[in-house]
Amino acid sequence: MAGNPIAPPSIDDREPFFSRLLPAVSIYWLCVTLLCLVATLPGATDLIGPDNDDSMRLVEVRDFLAGQGWFDLMQHRLGLAGGTLMHWSRFIDLPIATLIRFFSLFLDRSAAEGAAAVTWPLILGWFLLLPLGLAGRRLGGTSIMHIALGLGAIFIFTCLKFRPGALDHHNVQLVLTMWIAAMLVDPERKPWSYVVAGIAAALAIAVGAETMPFVAVACICVAVQWAWIGQKFDRAARAFGLSLALAVSAAFVATVPPSSYAVVTCDNLSFGFYSLSSLGGAGLFLVTGFSGLKSRLLRFLVLGGVGVLLAVAAVVIAPECLGDPLGNLDPLLVEFWLRGVIEARSIFGELKYAPEMVGGFYAAGLFSLLVCLGRVFRGNCPGLYLILFALIAAAWGVALIQIRGAFFANLLSILPLSLLIADLRQAMRSDPKSTKAALTYVVAVLAAVPAVWGVGGMVAKDGFGGLDLNALSTSGAEAGECGGPESMALLNTLPPGVIAAPSNSGADLLRFTAHRALSAPYHRNQGGMLTELHISLAEPDEAEAFLRGAGVTVLAFCRTDPQALTIMHAKPDGLYAALAHGKVPPFLKPMTEKPVDGFMLYRFVPETAPAPAG
Repeated sequence: MAGNPIAPPSIDDREPFFSRLLPAVSIYWLCVTLLCLVATLPGATDLIGPDNDDSMRLVEVRDFLAGQGWFDLMQHRLGLAGGTLMHWSRFIDLPIATLIRFFSLFLDRSAAEGAAAVTWPLILGWFLLLPLGLAGRRLGGTSIMHIALGLGAIFIFTCLKFRPGALDHHNVQLVLTMWIAAMLVDPERKPWSYVVAGIAAALAIAVGAETMPFVAVACICVAVQWAWIGQKFDRAARAFGLSLALAVSAAFVATVPPSSYAVVTCDNLSFGFYSLSSLGGAGLFLVTGFSGLKSRLLRFLVLGGVGVLLAVAAVVIAPECLGDPLGNLDPLLVEFWLRGVIEARSIFGELKYAPEMVGGFYAAGLFSLLVCLGRVFRGNCPGLYLILFALIAAAWGVALIQIRGAFFANLLSILPLSLLIADLRQAMRSDPKSTKAALTYVVAVLAAVPAVWGVGGMVAKDGFGGLDLNALSTSGAEAGECGGPESMALLNTLPPGVIAAPSNSGADLLRFTAHRALSAPYHRNQGGMLTELHISLAEPDEAEAFLRGAGVTVLAFCRTDPQALTIMHAKPDGLYAALAHGKVPPFLKPMTEKPVDGFMLYRFVPETAPAPAG
């Protein structure tokens, strides 16, 4: 990794306006924002995104605005009595809540929430394009910047995470990931770039644990660069290590209540991830301060020692976090919930259930990895491409286990593929009569767009009539889900109680009613989800005891819900199967003669009084 990978482009005051970073970013952002608005708003009946996490985030923000404490992440209306402690970060709640407060100055609450939900992801689009354009400019000047921004605009338009209404925190994680990558490809290795990278890495950890593998690889990239390059990289490495340690410490103090400082959890920023990341950052800062480490071998040995200490610390402090973070899920939840979560599927699950979508999630990332390796073997800025290869490989490796990692891999793949496209365009211009050069360029441009692979797979399977761009983002409302204005209005005529319904409906029940939802698709709500599963699987006579024990007042049955269909197939003599065949036990009283918004709503009226305690 020795030597500058590429000379920085020259910039002066006479540079054309559209070749400057901020104007170019703003123009691409404005264009894609208008496209998103035109594609989304005209037919919208709800300004909040279709994903469960969008509704759940709004519920959390509402509670925060209503006075729930900064450190109190308990969702009191979710799950069994006592509620469910959520693992989401207030760092996301705060800006959304601020936007709602602002729009509330001149709109009613519902309209203010909708305006904030539309605005928030669009704002994030600009903050995604800025580091993307900067990285492209650093890699190869103005032409690479424009190619990267063009591909980035396509990514934003085809990714529901940046569509109006998207309140899910994954869009913020994508932004932070891009900032880290953009800072690590600085050809001049300026310390301020690594300060920004360290802060972005700390924020990524604070926002959600899903980015931990990527952040770990980014840290390794910085450390290995220092061990390879030596003194010329000292200031950059120290800047990264110190900024990471300080920023993650600030985030820990800002979001973790003092009573939980010693608690280790594996799905959010807690003592486990905080201690390891801060120790790693501080360790890098300290070892890079030793001026006597002039031998490359000695630097690698010292770095290896730090790595061993961190590994020991991980085993001692957070051994439970070294495996699958969802490994403690009850087998029933794995069978009837997790296997149905599209974003949690592995590549093998996707090959089984939706093989036509595999290309859209994996092809561009794999293509970019091959491009990086080709450049490394050709000796073309090997240090730069090794960094890009490592970052993309981290995201792509996560995607092999859970599809949600494909968002990150596809985004990062824009950088090496932009360079390839620029080279192929130059080759085509050098030989304008070459059909091969022109065809290669066109194929490379198309192959660099994940949506092209996804659309190709859908067309190959179902023809053009089967196109669904929403499927490219693995989110949105699933087919068969129930719920709507009429059913929610009917539920709101009842005193606040407990509703048993499929987990896919839980977030909307919390959003639109004052009731407590027994089940919603969040792994920390195992008790509520398991209870709802036991109710649905139990024979009708046995189900009454589960309903009474959970304090259920209303059962909302959705016979078309994917999870409900699985349950009815697995247990044909269970309560859900009985309800599907019109066999209603006497303790369930229908609220209507026919389904409302797909729901058959039943009031639970126990036939016998509960046995006295003790």
